[in-house]
Amino acid sequence: MTMLLAAAVVAAGIASHASLQTPQAQPVAATTQPAPEPAGPSVAMAVRTQQPPAIDGRDTDEVWRRAPRIREFRQFDPELDADPSLPTEFQVAYDDANLYVFVRAHDPHPDSIMRALTRRDVRGPSDQIKIIIDSFNDRRTGFEFAVNPDGVKRDYAVYDDFSEDQSWNGVWDVGTTVDSLGWTAEFRIPLSQLRYAHAPSHTFGFGVWRDIERYRERVSWPAYSRNEQRLMSQIGRLHGIQGIRSGRPLEIMPYAVTKNVMRSTADGFEREQEVAVGGDLKFGITPNITLNATINPDFGQVEADPAVLNLGAFETFLGERRPFFVEGTGLYQFRLNCYIVVDCNTNEGLFYTRRIGRSPTLLDQYGDRDTPASTPIAAAAKLTGRTAGGFAFGVMNPVTRHVDGADNTTVEPRTNYAVLRAQQDLRGGDASIGVIATAVNRALDEWTNPVLHSSAYAAGLNVRNRFGQHYELEASFAASRIAGTPESILRTQQSAVHYYQMPGDDHEVDPTRRSLTGHSEQIKFGKYGGGITRFETSLVHQSAGFEVNDLGYLRRADLVDWSTWGSLSFQSPTSVYRWLRINANHWQRWNTSGLRLDNAVNANAHIGLHNNWDLHAGATLEGLGESYCDRCSRGGPAVRSSKGLYPWFGLNADSRRMLAPSFWFNFWKTDEGHSRGVSLDPSLTIRLSTSLQAQLGVSVTNSDNDSQWFGNFIDEDGTTTHYTFARLDQRTISLRMRVNYAMTPDLSFEFYGEPFVSSGSYSNIRELSTTPDAAHYEDRFVPWSPPADASTSFKFTQLRTNAVLRWEYLPGSTVYLVWAHGRQAFENNVERQSWRRDYRDLMELHPDNTFLVKVAYWLNR
Repeated sequence: MTMLLAAAVVAAGIASHASLQTPQAQPVAATTQPAPEPAGPSVAMAVRTQQPPAIDGRDTDEVWRRAPRIREFRQFDPELDADPSLPTEFQVAYDDANLYVFVRAHDPHPDSIMRALTRRDVRGPSDQIKIIIDSFNDRRTGFEFAVNPDGVKRDYAVYDDFSEDQSWNGVWDVGTTVDSLGWTAEFRIPLSQLRYAHAPSHTFGFGVWRDIERYRERVSWPAYSRNEQRLMSQIGRLHGIQGIRSGRPLEIMPYAVTKNVMRSTADGFEREQEVAVGGDLKFGITPNITLNATINPDFGQVEADPAVLNLGAFETFLGERRPFFVEGTGLYQFRLNCYIVVDCNTNEGLFYTRRIGRSPTLLDQYGDRDTPASTPIAAAAKLTGRTAGGFAFGVMNPVTRHVDGADNTTVEPRTNYAVLRAQQDLRGGDASIGVIATAVNRALDEWTNPVLHSSAYAAGLNVRNRFGQHYELEASFAASRIAGTPESILRTQQSAVHYYQMPGDDHEVDPTRRSLTGHSEQIKFGKYGGGITRFETSLVHQSAGFEVNDLGYLRRADLVDWSTWGSLSFQSPTSVYRWLRINANHWQRWNTSGLRLDNAVNANAHIGLHNNWDLHAGATLEGLGESYCDRCSRGGPAVRSSKGLYPWFGLNADSRRMLAPSFWFNFWKTDEGHSRGVSLDPSLTIRLSTSLQAQLGVSVTNSDNDSQWFGNFIDEDGTTTHYTFARLDQRTISLRMRVNYAMTPDLSFEFYGEPFVSSGSYSNIRELSTTPDAAHYEDRFVPWSPPADASTSFKFTQLRTNAVLRWEYLPGSTVYLVWAHGRQAFENNVERQSWRRDYRDLMELHPDNTFLVKVAYWLNR
């Protein structure tokens, strides 16, 4: 916890310094307001009230008779800066504890207002009113509070001007009413949920949006442009807030969890009851610095990870769903390999929260029936803050427990994780500079010393500058250092991230090393708004020794990537479409030894039709010129790649209809026609009522991969390694079913189920020839006979279901009832059979049922 304590001292110093520089009796200095105040239609006034209004969706309270009404809304979708089809107006008031907003959405046909009763944070096909608040007035960060006519709430934290953190859950109240004039929303936002500087008067960034769903129309105050990659810097200003308190809010959420789980025994199975208590704490050290802490946290996931069978060289990324980690995640992000050509969807970065509390590393070697499937987290804390001058910082410090295996072995050592992140906005948010540092320290022993690093450190620096609102230059640098025994560092050098042992490159395995260092750089420049043209070009370099997987996520090091994207974006509707986007991409990749790994082009188009269907299509052509795969042989020689063609197509129907189909198709062909595959992914959303929705989907993939890695085999004399490949005939089918039923905005039921079956058989087994770089595909391999005990077929089956009843019985206080059901098996050397038989075998597997009850109570001071 040393880093956290040090950061707390620094934060206290920042707060003390700020209070000395800004006397309480004086306004905040002009330097703390980073941008000039707009005038005219972009300014609203709030009035103070002595009597809080009743939050019932009616404007009968005294304060709404005197608060000024703002009516100057403009349409931004489908038309930009057009007159709205229907008028909207709002008023704002406040007292010492809350901000109040009343919005009247006029509609001459109230019976046509679209409604959808869903659980919190789920957007159904309904009208919506949203208010946007930038309480720091920094034009970079803020909060969004949205509601539909049925009172279903959604909220977000906003960072980096337009990025939304959907995991943030504030505690606030809203009342809605549908009447003869249309519908209304009356908000009460506790000031304790916002963050603002200490001052006698405040100006908040402020905006109001309205969605008219039956017209697919969106309007806003003030005018908003979809052509800009900006949100908070486009909203208006809210004046008139005087003398609000700068208290130290304290929120405590104790909870109790009981689980009934199934355990395997020597005689079969038995059930065990587990009970745990814990709590979360949130304390406002100052109005803009918050401490979050948790003891014996319940990090159970309500929804299971998706089923996947990974036959590739790289680790599968799993999304984060645990509340402590997902809330405020935007501040801690330091992305690697993030650029538009890949939509930043590689998820690589210096901080990957799923490392914390992961499955014990040596579970398969030393675990037994009593070994937990995930590493328990003893405690975790994080400190976050933001000043009026645009300085934001965050510190996180989780600690995981030592996990024992069978016969007093160790499957996971006690580990301390620490993350420090700081960022300073400049020029009113048009520029920024940020730093990050991560640290992992483990208490290793004889069991874990050969496998895990004793320490792992990483640091990064990123800078960003916006030119003329539309152009932006961004650069980042990161460095890493790991330390451990020679055995653990050797494992890292030979892992799929590095493959130091690959012949023909500039790197050599050093079995005596006790540490490994590396670095990563990226620079990108682009035009992200204005007019119809967009572009971005990005250059990435990562050294072979760059290693951040102790607390980050990196698919591979030893990489140079140059990628360029261009786009035409038509946002104004025509007689043919509502919107149209056309993209073109080109990328080239090399390893740091200069071997070209890829040279590819892609084109795709997306169109929204007037019937509210959208169509998507594209194709990729890769392997242009001479290129190689340096990971295919899993540490062996690089193999020349053949040209590949990858077309795809997709459509989505109007989501407002009772039946809304969706369909996606992918095809690929490579290896001079020897490899090909096709996948189909149809789904159907059924809206049985405004509160009951079901979604059914199936994903079917059939592929014949003639260059699938089969294994690396060493001769008995230990002198020759055979790098073998085979033709893999693989079929995968998964069915998806999701049911959502909302009884009230605070009481909902969800069910999710996914049976998954993937089977494959290997044939035509070969090894690399002496010419894996041959231009002709078949010259890269020679016949090879596998060992008699080698498996030439497999079948992986899995069923995962979750049923969750959620009740928010008081604001911020919830009860969860959860049933998780699973079945799973992996078999080798099995004969292929029909899908019907595969699914019948799946249902005959022994089930793993877990029943969970969680009760949490929110306390606020």
